[in-house]
Amino acid sequence: QPAPAKPEPAAAAEPPPSQAPSSQDPHAGARPLFGDYTTEQLRDLGVAEALLPLVAKVTTEEELYGLVEYAPSLTEEVLLHLADGKGYDAVLEEVTRPVAAAEPVDPADYSAALARPATRVTSEDTDIQAAIEDRFSRWKVFLHPNQHKLVQRDYRGPARVSGGPGTGKTIVALHRVAHLVGRLPPGRGKDVLLTTFNKNLAADLRKRLLELCGQEVADRVEIVNIDKLATQIVAETGRSGGRRWIDDNKALREWEDMLTEVGETRWDAEFLHAEWNQVVLGQAVNSRAEYFRARRAGRGRRISRAQRAQIWQLVERFTMRLDEKGLWTHRQVAELAARIRAEQAMKIAAFEERQEREGAEMLQHLEQSWDNLRYPYRHVVVDEAQDLSPAHWKLLRALVREGDNDIFLVGDTHQRIYDNYASLSSLGVNIRGRSARLTLSYRTTRQILGSALGLLGEETWDNLDDSTETLAGYRSVLRGPRPEFQQLDTWAAELDALAERVAAWQQEDRERAGESDDEEQATIGVAVPTRDMVAEVEQRLAREGVRAASIGPDGPRLETAVHVGTLHRFKGLEYRRMAIAGISQGLVPSHHVEQHRDDPQRYERELQRARSLLFVAATRARDSLAISWHGTPSPFLPDLGGQEERAPASVDGALFPPSGAMF
Repeated sequence: QPAPAKPEPAAAAEPPPSQAPSSQDPHAGARPLFGDYTTEQLRDLGVAEALLPLVAKVTTEEELYGLVEYAPSLTEEVLLHLADGKGYDAVLEEVTRPVAAAEPVDPADYSAALARPATRVTSEDTDIQAAIEDRFSRWKVFLHPNQHKLVQRDYRGPARVSGGPGTGKTIVALHRVAHLVGRLPPGRGKDVLLTTFNKNLAADLRKRLLELCGQEVADRVEIVNIDKLATQIVAETGRSGGRRWIDDNKALREWEDMLTEVGETRWDAEFLHAEWNQVVLGQAVNSRAEYFRARRAGRGRRISRAQRAQIWQLVERFTMRLDEKGLWTHRQVAELAARIRAEQAMKIAAFEERQEREGAEMLQHLEQSWDNLRYPYRHVVVDEAQDLSPAHWKLLRALVREGDNDIFLVGDTHQRIYDNYASLSSLGVNIRGRSARLTLSYRTTRQILGSALGLLGEETWDNLDDSTETLAGYRSVLRGPRPEFQQLDTWAAELDALAERVAAWQQEDRERAGESDDEEQATIGVAVPTRDMVAEVEQRLAREGVRAASIGPDGPRLETAVHVGTLHRFKGLEYRRMAIAGISQGLVPSHHVEQHRDDPQRYERELQRARSLLFVAATRARDSLAISWHGTPSPFLPDLGGQEERAPASVDGALFPPSGAMF
């Protein structure tokens, strides 16, 4: 079948009177998305005849996505390519002509359009299609060819890659590690540090790096979470003093006990704990005078000089309390490790300056000392950078010589789930001019993405460098079924529905594959707000005959099982299908957030963190997402009243999602 002839380019024109928006249209007066193309051009590119009048009315991406959800495949491909900025000629060559040369396609076959596979690529990208159709393990280390330049580029200092979930930040980091190792001289040393915030993420990075490039490369890389690294550094110097470390929850209880003992009511334990962690330890503040001068960016509430004096007195009392009990926190360890390495870096600088003055003669006399005066790593790569504290960044800065390709970090502040805020430039990590942003999701379908973005609300997000960041332009190349949502009366009823859903998912996967093509991979995850709920989900799934395993600090207990964990535990992981349960009022966000209403800035920040947590969990899914709750839904969920029983709304016969619907 010959390709359609190319019509003459048409000037932008208003839609015919019969297609003009009505006065009731909320987008009345907005420029049509496809106003630069005539009806004849759209028809020749392959847009279904019945949809042409509706295409002329589309003015927003939301309307476009609603339309193509139920459109024939060729119509969908053409419209999405045009919306992405590709012109008539490009779409004709890349989309229409290949289809015309293949088997005939009925452009009005809506039944075929609705019967597509669960997840499909909405572009001609054969690389993505091949990765999706292959084992899920391959997908988890898939690097799109368009991202190779970020991996292989030489940077004149620290560099950052940001982007929304599924845009491949972690994959870019892993391939960057492999690239840096490939350029190392022969040796056995671990010259590249790959680090992240928590233990289970570090375990996942180690597993993925082995899958990507094997043991030989992994042997040249130190893969460790940042707090364990800090602990090792302090232990090596013998400066731990036999102390026992305590986590943040225990430290918070120590604050509460101390405030009760001294009768302090002006400040609450959570505020003081965060102030101590982020400002005092984060900036290595060692005196009251230094604290008076310290920046408090991201701390919200303003405090006067007199109030700083009160806080400093309490901080001194608290640290003495920990000293007397032989305790310390991970933040204290990180701050001490940063000081140790900063002192070492100063010695290296002094040594090199002296060497330059005195030459080889000095080097001969101090050859043994030189062994202890080297930076431990040539390169540092950081995953989930938004979760590191100022003390962590000071430590990393001191672990590698400043210079080309020294620090490479990836992250997304929309996914910050810990109370850590940092300005990188103020900590010696200057990324300005060396930042790249990924906007195309290769994991999360457009339907899941739309739902997840709705959970973020209208918050403002920082970019780790004293300015703001958005997810504007963030979109997906994949399409799949709409996320499912369900309201139940009780938690017990929700557990029953969840067990039934997971069992059905497993059966669908078995039927589709004949037998599992991912015998060594977990492809279903279940996230809940609290640890108690994790145990209850495990027990209920077991009664349903579903093998389940919880995710602990070091990762999942079993790979070949349904993974169950708190919302926090799913950071950095990904699954084909995700169920998020218990998203009820008082659980997400936790009812404890209400105690901060008298501090508006802090209250908003706590809500933002809770939003990030839900956003992270929702975007772990590649193919399917289901969200459920019992009783009153979380205020973060959009108004879903009755939507599960309503058919999508229509505009002159075309199918669109209900106005404002995110699910």
